[in-house]
Amino acid sequence: MGLFKRNPFGHILFIKKWLIRIFGALTHRRYRGFNELQIEGSEIIKDLPGVNVLFISNHQTYFADVVAMFHVFNASLSGRQDHIKNIGYLWQPKLNIYYVAAKETMREGLLPRILSYVGAITVERTWRAKGKDVQREVNPNDTENIRIALEDGWVITFPQGTTKSFKPVRKGTAHIIKTHKPIVVPIVIDGFRRSFDKKGLRLKKKGILQSFIIKEPLQIDYENDTIEQIVEKVEYAIEQHPSFLKVIPAEERQVQEELNKKRQWEY
Repeated sequence: MGLFKRNPFGHILFIKKWLIRIFGALTHRRYRGFNELQIEGSEIIKDLPGVNVLFISNHQTYFADVVAMFHVFNASLSGRQDHIKNIGYLWQPKLNIYYVAAKETMREGLLPRILSYVGAITVERTWRAKGKDVQREVNPNDTENIRIALEDGWVITFPQGTTKSFKPVRKGTAHIIKTHKPIVVPIVIDGFRRSFDKKGLRLKKKGILQSFIIKEPLQIDYENDTIEQIVEKVEYAIEQHPSFLKVIPAEERQVQEELNKKRQWEY
């Protein structure tokens, strides 16, 4: 690899590699040490093609979720099954992993800007801006960048577009799936909201069991499934369909809503 070789977005891969190594080393104990990341299904990762894979997941913090995914994916690719022991897997990380993030979030401070270089595909949210509800058209450059990223490698997206539980899946994710026909791999996470602050930068509590479940790729009929059908499949796959609320005790839902209110902050 040439010293100044770049990816399709102009990022120098040598710099990106060292950022992943450094931040990976700095964050490793957040998932193995202070807390324990329990992984299931990592054998699925090794069998995936190198490009056109879309990971869909529920969302609990802005950054800790995706950082955990970088750890799990690279550990799995290096032969570790369901664990992230020994950070040697960071020495030769997969450099074509991208994640979709709100543009305004990635501009808030120096650290998010650095993390953006690691692989963010920044998009303008069509329904929310600066803590207020808005309505605006999808920026075609955003969807084009997602296409480019899928053609180059793997893309992580959080289709609800929020860290709040059981919010509707945005139809934009279904349009991406129907248009670009990626392999869609669901991930279900838990424990991150209890471990970290909402940004996922500050460790809030130690000794939390964090779960990270990788599921089999979704079965999708790209030609015949409607947008609404794909949305429903995504909601079930990441366990955020409204029907899941019926199996959660009312007391637990109330506690979660109170926690969500306390964690609200303006972008």
